[in-house]
Amino acid sequence: MKRVGFIGLGNMGLPMASNILKAGIEINAFDLSVYAMLKADELGMKTKNTASEVLENIDALITMLPNDMAVENIFLKENLLGEINKDIIVIESSTISPQVTKKVSKEAAKMDIAMLDAPVSGGVKGAELGTLTFIVGGNDEHLKKATPLFEIMGDKTFYAGPSGSGQVAKLCNNMLLAIHMCGTAETIAMGVNNGMDPAILSEIMKNSSGGNWSLEKYNPFPGVMDEVPASNNYSGGFLNSLMLKDLNLAEELATQSESNTPLGKLAKELYQELNNQGFENLDFSSIQKSYLD
Repeated sequence: MKRVGFIGLGNMGLPMASNILKAGIEINAFDLSVYAMLKADELGMKTKNTASEVLENIDALITMLPNDMAVENIFLKENLLGEINKDIIVIESSTISPQVTKKVSKEAAKMDIAMLDAPVSGGVKGAELGTLTFIVGGNDEHLKKATPLFEIMGDKTFYAGPSGSGQVAKLCNNMLLAIHMCGTAETIAMGVNNGMDPAILSEIMKNSSGGNWSLEKYNPFPGVMDEVPASNNYSGGFLNSLMLKDLNLAEELATQSESNTPLGKLAKELYQELNNQGFENLDFSSIQKSYLD
């Protein structure tokens, strides 16, 4: 591939696009944020005035957008799909509802456009380091064409199944992530309240049956682990507002499929309260505040 279009240059999108650029592939970039466009320009990307202009002379289009509405607007209401060359592979990496994914993919298929839903796991750090996990739904033949880009931006790619499957898997993953982050923060706080050193307690649990990703990679207690948001005033990372968005989507998915998810609902309530307290722009590990303040 010689040139890739990238729409959505937020905390995740910009480092993802930057890694593609570092691999020697030109980037046509667009975002509604003036700041994001300035950063993209500084990195050497070819910034465009509109989403349509991003399509000029590209081999693939990647979108990383904030929500259902943004994805529907750009592809359907603004009819970006109608302007895409049939030789372009479209990789939609936003985390949105499977229903919207299927709706947009169905329209793309009518136009003979290859489109994959490919939400990611790994957070901002993974985006920066190029170690993301891509969870892909769509035609497995289309996946082969997109694989070189996934290998630049990440180190794992899973094919989940037909269109929408990538989003279902991502929402299941993020609901579990929220649940074990809440549980980790809760138990560390209980230990600290009973005189335990949070670092010692974390090390014990990490190497015992309570071990989980939050303990091993993303400890929520300040000062226990270097280079995680908890040790940087919970700045950066995966925002509480985005975690709440994903938990709402997961609850919708559970309702539609008549799945019983009491822990998912409780995690959503806890993150709703955290957002209500004005912490929506902090990293999701700041759920620790709910147990200490």
